Amino acid sequence: MSDAPASAWLKAMPAVFVLIWSTGFIVARYGMPYAPPLSFLSVRYALSILCFLPWIVWAGVRWPQGRAQWGHLAVTGVLMHAGYLGGVWVAVKAGMGSGLSSLVVGLQPVLTAIWLSRMGGAHSRVSARQWLGLALGFAGLVMVVWRKFEGGTPGDTATVFNLLAALTALLCITVGTLYQKRFVQSCDVRTANTTQLIAALLVTLPLALLEPESMQWNGQLAGAMAWSVLGLTLGGSSLLYLLIQRGAAASVTSLMYLVPPCTAAIAWLLFDEPITPLTLLGTAITALGVALVVRAPVVPVSKP
Repeated sequence: MSDAPASAWLKAMPAVFVLIWSTGFIVARYGMPYAPPLSFLSVRYALSILCFLPWIVWAGVRWPQGRAQWGHLAVTGVLMHAGYLGGVWVAVKAGMGSGLSSLVVGLQPVLTAIWLSRMGGAHSRVSARQWLGLALGFAGLVMVVWRKFEGGTPGDTATVFNLLAALTALLCITVGTLYQKRFVQSCDVRTANTTQLIAALLVTLPLALLEPESMQWNGQLAGAMAWSVLGLTLGGSSLLYLLIQRGAAASVTSLMYLVPPCTAAIAWLLFDEPITPLTLLGTAITALGVALVVRAPVVPVSKP
């Protein structure tokens, strides 16, 4: 690949990732009527592993080196697959809409940027602009959540349980992103992703066996599973790994504030999830808050 196409692809990677990532919340809503969340995810992890293994053998790529690297990848797998996806899928199964679940998890860039600022030393303190963004982000979220607590439509309501599940997903993806950037050494994305998926499967499968509901296979569930494996895991998760390894964690998540409005629009088209003026206002305020946080420079950079 020449330098020009390679450079263009690198620039496009974040936008492609956001488009793929937005569909994850839609797939959860699409498949959850016919499957318990952890059983669905266990099958997804297993099928994804089976897709990666022949690819790894055919390409002849190396596996992670050393116990420490395997351990760090396992931790990120538990956080970014089992914890994050488990939280989102459980929230959607418990009645939370695609738009609201994406809005909650969309606060990840805020938490990431604030954490990096707080840990970056004396010259990386959280700025007034970032604190304003943090306040706006949470204010916009509260505006949307409050209306859905009062009584949303079926499949688009907020409860204490599904909100806690979504917040757990938010915490897991944030900590997982920071942990991977800090501890995981660069290695082949296929073997790294497979290692993460194996760890996620080992944690998720025992819990899935406790779910009383069984999977009801039909065309809709099969389609949701196919896109989850091919589009989201092989595509989206691999892009996320590459993005984190190639850049700072805060800049990697700088486009994530576009996910909630994209998801809300798709959910409105597919599931008739209502988009009220208050929802639009709250989502816009949250997006503005996240943008203020991630675009506020942590360390001043001198211009040439």
